[in-house]
Amino acid sequence: MLKTLVLRSSSLSFSHFNNFSTLPRKFPFTFTHFPCPFSTVFPRPVNSCRCKVLAMAERTSTSSSHSLKYTNRLATEHSPYLLQHAHNPVDWFPWGEEAFAEARKRDVPIFLSIGYSTCHWCHVMEVESFENEEVAKLLNDWFVSIKVDREERPDVDKVYMTYVQALYGGGGWPLSVFLSPDLKPLMGGTYFPPEDKYGRPGFKTILRKVKDAWDNKRDMLVKSGAFAIEQLSEALSASAGSNQLPDGLAQNALRLCAEQLSNSYDSRFGGFGSAPKFPRPVEIQLMLYQSKKLEESGKPGEAKESLKMVFFSLQCMARGGMHDHVGGGFHRYSVDECWHVPHFEKMLYDQGQLANVYLDAFFISRDILYSFISRDILDYLRRDMIGSEGGIFSAEDADSAEFEGATRKKEGAFYIWTSKEIDDILGEHASLFKEHYYVKPSGNCDLSSMSDPHKEFKGKNVLIERNDSSALASKLGMSIQEYLDILGECKKKLFDVRAKRPKPHLDDKVIVSWNGLAISSFAKASKILKGEPQGTNFNFPVVGCDPKEYMEVAEKAANFIRRHLYNEQTRRLQHSFRNGPSNAPGFLDDYAFLISGLLDLYEFGGSTDWLDELFLDREDGAYFNTPGEDPSVLLRVKEDHDGAEPSGNSVSAINLVRLASMVSSSKSDHYRQNGEHLLAVFESRLKEMAMAVPLMCCAADMLSIPSRKQVVLVGHKPSEEFENMLAAAHASYDPNKTVIHIDPTNTAEMEFWETNNDKVALMARNNFAADKVVALVCQNFSCRPPVSSPKSLQHMLSNKSASSSVV
Repeated sequence: MLKTLVLRSSSLSFSHFNNFSTLPRKFPFTFTHFPCPFSTVFPRPVNSCRCKVLAMAERTSTSSSHSLKYTNRLATEHSPYLLQHAHNPVDWFPWGEEAFAEARKRDVPIFLSIGYSTCHWCHVMEVESFENEEVAKLLNDWFVSIKVDREERPDVDKVYMTYVQALYGGGGWPLSVFLSPDLKPLMGGTYFPPEDKYGRPGFKTILRKVKDAWDNKRDMLVKSGAFAIEQLSEALSASAGSNQLPDGLAQNALRLCAEQLSNSYDSRFGGFGSAPKFPRPVEIQLMLYQSKKLEESGKPGEAKESLKMVFFSLQCMARGGMHDHVGGGFHRYSVDECWHVPHFEKMLYDQGQLANVYLDAFFISRDILYSFISRDILDYLRRDMIGSEGGIFSAEDADSAEFEGATRKKEGAFYIWTSKEIDDILGEHASLFKEHYYVKPSGNCDLSSMSDPHKEFKGKNVLIERNDSSALASKLGMSIQEYLDILGECKKKLFDVRAKRPKPHLDDKVIVSWNGLAISSFAKASKILKGEPQGTNFNFPVVGCDPKEYMEVAEKAANFIRRHLYNEQTRRLQHSFRNGPSNAPGFLDDYAFLISGLLDLYEFGGSTDWLDELFLDREDGAYFNTPGEDPSVLLRVKEDHDGAEPSGNSVSAINLVRLASMVSSSKSDHYRQNGEHLLAVFESRLKEMAMAVPLMCCAADMLSIPSRKQVVLVGHKPSEEFENMLAAAHASYDPNKTVIHIDPTNTAEMEFWETNNDKVALMARNNFAADKVVALVCQNFSCRPPVSSPKSLQHMLSNKSASSSVV
């Protein structure tokens, strides 16, 4: 039986808002919130815990005086975020019928607080309000309080974040919403300080106002909440006016999105848009895709301009402080325009996507800078983020204690350095290292007025590369390799010292969707990195392993999901795992991202099994973000926005294109028709807001291509010859290519292909040779003559006329 597919992520990508002009905007009272709004103004969506406009507040560690004095219902939960609140004096309930019944019984409103375990401002609000006995008494007396981990229940988060964002124009975490006992939203906001300040009501004032409104103006509250949900449901349940997009729309959307991104390009510091800067990999994916299309259409100059923007952006991100130079991987985002001072949390969904775009850059440029950064990310995940059974963990917190026993946690404490620390640790090489990474006795967070506005990092340094390594090596009379070796040794020494510091909290939850993104990058790396020049030297934190080890990581993660989170009888997923599967079902992103990851796992050497159509809304096209089986989830949304994570519908559309190219006749037509209908739902979005849906623009263009290039490899597996041919099949960047590999001596494989694509099975029988691996390149119903050497295959795939020759 062939391997499984499955996956998604949870940072919150907002769906589009067609028309909210009819939503109620007046309440029995008003209150101010969003000291730092979660921007919803396209084209620059912001996905983060909270913007760092306010000072990066310290927070008390979990060893506070209240941590053992109280224990609530959250103590029996698996979620790290819920467990963080298990010893608050607030009488928290998890999301579920027990809490809803309690609210109905007491006839009181619900206070819903949504966040996640590595969210900085969630921690701040806990310290200021949820550990405060006076606040807790108000919550316990007047409300039923519910805590939700948005990474466990993205469906619940989606409902109330959509409400808050639509009504107030901003959102973020922590999300604070007041509900009626039947779960209709009454009012909401994000982070609230405990006391009134600067003319804004504090959390205690808000609690009193909500209590008063519930007692005296309940009918108005309840009606407005019900009406809001009704209007949101109507606005968000988009349907298709036809079964496919109009001719030319896909190409226009792709061009428009690329133009809009180009207009927002920062030519000084790289990236698209202004501070705070987020690594939105879907933007990079679109620009690479568009560059390939321009090259194929005879516009090499325009193609190079697109690549120039992408490469410079990736280089700036890699040199900046958002990149963890000592331990590998990337932090969530940069608070300044020069990618220097980050918000220090690390999220799995960023690592998986960024590894993929750096692999693509290496694909195209053959510059080992990009392969190094890909390895840097993947080696960080292997070292710090993978459980013993292969599941890949979700996130690392931004905050940590500055020393053992400290009662306060600070953002970035684990990652920053004083100049003296570096002198003491590195000795004779300290000067070299400090010049390379812009380390100064006074601290280096001075490159932008946005880097450290409140002088939180005075005297501290966030490592950033500002000079060319070759120039610095030449200045010191060293070869570049000697210079890089010294830097690697220095980073290893700092890593060993840093490992003794109190570590940031690790969220060891395994989320299917985010694992799907990581499976994709590990699988692709296993073959793409075979293109690195022989004898390439690696320096810490890059390990320099054989690329095939990355395939083992991908397979182990996929097997973890199959064992623990996939029901083979029902063919359904559970969303996440920590000390057992969560109660939440798999969501659209889980299925879409995992299918995508496992398609990559197959194409780069593994095998594929199924596409589950569980989420297809057959009347209207497109996929809902939830199965629709939980009555407590009031909205089902057809999501399209490609943000910090791609939308499940964008990925699903690409999955359908890829699957259509693997199977034959009626099955292929079925997948293509589903893809066309799905995209037709978002016709207006592609026309009017292309920059909000870059990956969907790529999907629409892919679907418009009449025939996708197929590379079919026939030979014994596993063998060194087969591995080399497979690497050759993936040696060039071509997002409109499908690689199929088949061993005619494997009965199960032959049965699979005879069932799903008898033409592939016939090609395998007719071209099999016991002593070699044969490759065929096919497109537009014709195939080029078979070849049997990696070099010949690479030449054929790089030959633009390859698809026009007929056998």
